[in-house]
Amino acid sequence: MDIILILLTLMLPIIADLNIRLNYNKYLKEYNKKELTGAEVARMILEKHNLKDIYVVETSGYLSDHYDPTRKVVRLSAAVYNKATVASVAIAAHECGHAIQDKEGYKFMRFRSAIFPFVNITTSLSYWIILIGLFLGILKVFYIGIAFTCIGLLFQLVTLPVEFDASKRAKEELKKLKVVNKTEEKGIAKVLKSAALTYVAGVLASILQIVRLLLLANNNRD
Repeated sequence: MDIILILLTLMLPIIADLNIRLNYNKYLKEYNKKELTGAEVARMILEKHNLKDIYVVETSGYLSDHYDPTRKVVRLSAAVYNKATVASVAIAAHECGHAIQDKEGYKFMRFRSAIFPFVNITTSLSYWIILIGLFLGILKVFYIGIAFTCIGLLFQLVTLPVEFDASKRAKEELKKLKVVNKTEEKGIAKVLKSAALTYVAGVLASILQIVRLLLLANNNRD
């Protein structure tokens, strides 16, 4: 049972990562008919929502695109920023979806931002606490480590509606702006769905990890 849980915990994120990479790479080669780059589409969406104070900048890395709510910046990887492809439009619109959430005070995003500093600390400590509890055979310490891991899971669960909502907004914005056709809409939906599944896989992997730790604690108690 333990080996099965370990394999599932490892394999789910890997499968989800392969899925997003396959779809992203596929639609990164398909150019959109309007010949609009990710940067151009991002600027169009932001200006439509009167978010002219938010910068759209190029950043390094692969699939490193993100919205920075503290600095009010949409950061797009080079391929997304410069290329006029279906994938670049999808990713750029998604990150702008987060910017719109920020402007509107989307409750899940606000809650996630509020708990992030605490989650960052507890997640870092959880592994050490679990190891100490396991090494010293102190079950209460071990359970504290598991509890800290659960806080990390809470953060992941809150992230799900944030990501799903940003993708929904992205598709709606692209449709309203009429920058993509029906065929391109299908490709955009695939890219965004693949990206969302990476977060779902992360949640499932964390749940399996917690289950494995609880079983380990139960075995030590017996």
